[in-house]
Amino acid sequence: MPHLEFHGKQSVYAHHLSVPYRTLDIVRNKSILPRGAAAEEGNLIVHGDNLHALKALMPRYAGRVNCIYIDPPYNTGEEGWCYNDNVNSELMQRWLQENGAVDGEDEERHEKWLCMMWPRLQLLRELLTEDGVIFISIDDHEQHRLRMMMDDVFGEDSFLATFIWHHRKSSQNDIDVSLSHNYILCYSKDSEEFRFKREEIDESGFSNPDNDPRGTWKADPMDAPGVRENLSYPITNSKTGKVYFPPAGRHWRFSQDKYEEALADNRIVFGKRGTTKPQYKRFLFEAKEAGKNVFTIWSDVETATDATRQINQIFGEKNKFKTPKPVSLVKRILNISTGKNAIILDSFAGSGTTAHAVLELNKEDGGNRKFILVECEDYADEITAERVRRVINGVPNAKNGALKAGLGGTFAFCKLGRELDIEKILTGEDLPDYDALARHVSYTATGAALESIESGADHFFGENATHRMHMIYRPDVDFLCSNESAITRELAQRIGAAAKKAGKTALVFAPWKFISQKELTQNGVTFCQLPYAIHRMFGNSLGE
Repeated sequence: MPHLEFHGKQSVYAHHLSVPYRTLDIVRNKSILPRGAAAEEGNLIVHGDNLHALKALMPRYAGRVNCIYIDPPYNTGEEGWCYNDNVNSELMQRWLQENGAVDGEDEERHEKWLCMMWPRLQLLRELLTEDGVIFISIDDHEQHRLRMMMDDVFGEDSFLATFIWHHRKSSQNDIDVSLSHNYILCYSKDSEEFRFKREEIDESGFSNPDNDPRGTWKADPMDAPGVRENLSYPITNSKTGKVYFPPAGRHWRFSQDKYEEALADNRIVFGKRGTTKPQYKRFLFEAKEAGKNVFTIWSDVETATDATRQINQIFGEKNKFKTPKPVSLVKRILNISTGKNAIILDSFAGSGTTAHAVLELNKEDGGNRKFILVECEDYADEITAERVRRVINGVPNAKNGALKAGLGGTFAFCKLGRELDIEKILTGEDLPDYDALARHVSYTATGAALESIESGADHFFGENATHRMHMIYRPDVDFLCSNESAITRELAQRIGAAAKKAGKTALVFAPWKFISQKELTQNGVTFCQLPYAIHRMFGNSLGE
């Protein structure tokens, strides 16, 4: 990060990113689980430090998340935030002060905030699809630093917009300038791949005073910016005889021939009484088909006060959560950036507004969006997940009928499990299960996540666009010591033939092999040895 100069940053970042992978363990009595489906494939709420949680999500969701919305600490000096990354490093301990909060008296709080955010943004970028997009809420305290950091992580060309959310309508009388807006920075993973969806048209300005059989319409200007000689012809109002030319610096929106066609088609009007300059009829059905551009100022969504009312209503008590975001804000974000089958991630989940918005949208349009929430604080169960439980099952005192009846849905509540550190796994003391190890090694080898683990012939467990993957493994020391855990010539030939038929390369993860690498290559098989701890544990008896 060349233009964010502060000492020791690269070492700090390296330590952040070196944290080990961990499993995600479902806590069933805190979940609302789907019937007849893998809980891990549905909605998730993860309780744990979001750096560890994001790494734990990689083997399953890298390159699969369509939209990320996060609302991190704004670093105002009053929040007392502290993200303990459990990194065994004197440097990291000095920077993040693992046992103390970051407050307004801390002269290095801006640098610490950047150190906290940078590795998380790196991982969030990896989780996005190529056409994925990230939105980050922030205020004046760190907006300029965040923008610089996002340029480094995502690239300056990936910047899409800074949205202004009018979050407060009342006046703050205790300060000189009443703060009434927050920022939402928006970046894409690949600016060439992402396009905003057009928003729905406001129908209030449409009417049909002349009973046009094509329906309601709105009068749009006939002129457009710029000066083009071929579009600067005279237009005569037949009722008054007055001749009009385009205003200075503008031209008519189309050629004279097309104007005559539009006039004959009853598409040109001259004001309500027919006595003013020409205007063009735009019918509601046309406007709906086209939609409208996304605007950068959002004053038509709910405020922070509305958000507080929402969560108070859900829990039936006041002051349950200090700074919630309104549902309509997150719905606006999802409507302009995702489809009905999107995966949405919020790694600073707070009160759970993102999950609420996803469930509400699914209820409204029959979508199948999926949410993944991560919350590190102790209230992850009693506030974040509890809010989701209540909106799923119904809020009795809700004014909204759908919310009162319950939005429906399921989720798995997870906690961070044991480490899957390449230096520690397969020591015989704590062997991971097949699925966890398969996801870990396949992601490590290919950089792509697997949506699901299959069970096929010859130890097949999954494939992506370029590779078919097999793993010979059981969480059993005796099996790992036996000849059964080695890849043989016959097995390699079968695996290679299946990969060739699919036009892919075969990856085989196994403790050892009874065939040379040359023969494996001839069969189109790449051997990936399971962690060398096996060799160290069992010695030379494990073959080559």
